[in-house]
Amino acid sequence: MKSLTKLFVPIALETLCYMLAGMVDTMMLSTVGDNAVGAVGTANTYITVFIIMFHIVSSGMIAVMTQYIGAKKIGVACQARKLGAVLNLILGAALSLFLFAFSGRILELVGVAPLLMEYAKTYLRIVGGFCFLNALIPIYSSYLRAFGHTRQPLIATILSNVVNLCLNAVFLFVFHGGVAGVAAATVISRVLNLAIVVAASRVLVRADADPERLTNREVLSQILKVGLPSAMETAFYNVAMTLTIRFLNQMDEAGMNVTARAYAAQIANFSYCVGAALAQANAILTGWRIGEGDYEACDKGTKKAACIGIGVAAGLEAMFALSANYLIRIFTDDPQMIALVGTLLAIDIILEVGRVTNLVFGQALKTSGDALYTTLIAVTFMYLCMVGGTWYFGIHLNLLAVGAYIGLACDECVRAVFMVLRWRSGRWKTKGFIRK
Repeated sequence: MKSLTKLFVPIALETLCYMLAGMVDTMMLSTVGDNAVGAVGTANTYITVFIIMFHIVSSGMIAVMTQYIGAKKIGVACQARKLGAVLNLILGAALSLFLFAFSGRILELVGVAPLLMEYAKTYLRIVGGFCFLNALIPIYSSYLRAFGHTRQPLIATILSNVVNLCLNAVFLFVFHGGVAGVAAATVISRVLNLAIVVAASRVLVRADADPERLTNREVLSQILKVGLPSAMETAFYNVAMTLTIRFLNQMDEAGMNVTARAYAAQIANFSYCVGAALAQANAILTGWRIGEGDYEACDKGTKKAACIGIGVAAGLEAMFALSANYLIRIFTDDPQMIALVGTLLAIDIILEVGRVTNLVFGQALKTSGDALYTTLIAVTFMYLCMVGGTWYFGIHLNLLAVGAYIGLACDECVRAVFMVLRWRSGRWKTKGFIRK
């Protein structure tokens, strides 16, 4: 078993690499034009909606694998990986064919602006046509992390991002490939990422030799017990965020409030990636300990991770809020915008404390097998507080973006309270997969 720190640091760096890669891609694509940026952003939005389906398997796998690894039944963990890979490959191939064949029709149905249509169709056809890569990468990355190999997925991400950056430059500035060139670079970099994690899993993990096996039906039911509610939570969150942004767009004609939220989110993402990585690292430890039957260590470890996360989130967000006048000038020199984003970052201190608590305890509950509870609580309060709060505080009380952030903070903090109470109740100890 590795310590929390040894698991957390590579996962945090990997999350940061993903975030920075997206920012760099946007900056390089802006040389083609604003329409290209908008079109690729639109296409990626719908690709992400389809990718949620892949999380049904990959998110459930980590809970199943870590518990059986902790119970010294690594053959079942290998079985879960094989089953997950087959299922996601079938689903990924079907979605790839669908997006390649009907990309234009999909974009017409959602009403993409005519100026963006050709760019968006090109990107969706190429990247969406290879979305089976997105189905397989998390399977093998999760497999490596479940066995404690967190550096290899990080190396794969760094190398693929470097290749993506270099190919973007070549396709954009040498061959003038535009959006098609950027899409091709994305696909090639993902092929490299998949090749590295597959090779690493074959070399580093020797679980095939273990004779322990269950029926495929039993393993699949355990994966879906966690994966299906988790994927539903992600889907409902995307809808809730879409409604929230729609309310933000209604607050003013110039788009100041929705833009301020975008700037604040860009800065707060650095704090979020730390909390998300800490939650993932603790979830791996939680699965191992539940598999061993060491519930006391599991309880202490999760509470420790939450305390660390709260301290880091509060510290980072306080630093961002205090230096807001300097950070926001990276994006804009408008004094009114700078003042508004500074206020949002101040509220974000409370929001991030709630979010990291929600992430750590929520992920631990999911890994224990108690995923249905977390999904029901999440769906209930993201619509009551996030969507309803944005309307009530932002539009009804005319607090605009500040009101929206009050609603977002309420959502995270209320959910965090319910996650902590559920954890303290100890009900999660009865949700494990291991038969004693």
